Amino acid sequence: MSTRSVDAPPRRPVHRAALRWAGALGLCSTLLLVLVAVAWHPLITLDGDIAETTHRWAVEESGVTRACRILTDWVWDPWTMRLLAAVVALWLVRWRAAHWAALWLAATTLLSSLLQQGLKAAVDRSRPVWPDPVDSAHYAAFPSGHAMTATVVCGLLLYLLHHYGAGRALWRTAVAVAVVSVVGVGLTRVWLGVHWGTDVVGGWLMGAAVVALAVAAFVRWRP
Repeated sequence: MSTRSVDAPPRRPVHRAALRWAGALGLCSTLLLVLVAVAWHPLITLDGDIAETTHRWAVEESGVTRACRILTDWVWDPWTMRLLAAVVALWLVRWRAAHWAALWLAATTLLSSLLQQGLKAAVDRSRPVWPDPVDSAHYAAFPSGHAMTATVVCGLLLYLLHHYGAGRALWRTAVAVAVVSVVGVGLTRVWLGVHWGTDVVGGWLMGAAVVALAVAAFVRWRP
């Protein structure tokens, strides 16, 4: 019996499921992008209400704000996430000789960053402006680069752990860390007043869509 005939049956359902998820997430991402681009009033009003409330809390709770700045600027920073992906890619090449997985991880992380910057330039949404800011950020607001990068990197690494058969304890720990990181970085960006709530939701949705599409590609074309 050939390897192809053994591998083909389980690949097809995973490939199709990943494509379905990618399509659904992509549709939601596109809808949100359009609503933001046309400045749909109910959405903009909701963004403003959330931003004003969280900014007031951030000014009052200086200790929490300081912790959020450390987490968002160092632990969950996009460059920290990209460095983590690069280290894992090098480990896959050197110790597991998994060149396809390493290339897949590096290429998806890079393409995600390019997509993120392209969308920022296209939408060109202004960030919140405060008379008493607690933090600052550069470039356009939508989508949140922190939220999207964390979602992509954590999602890809979780899939690789699943693919290589991680033990139950490691898997559960990794899932918990990934969830805390992805949710946490989004909340810190809103708390610090450098993003609107929909910027973060857009980053999560687009990041998840990229992961789903990448998984479909991995399953379809892996050696």
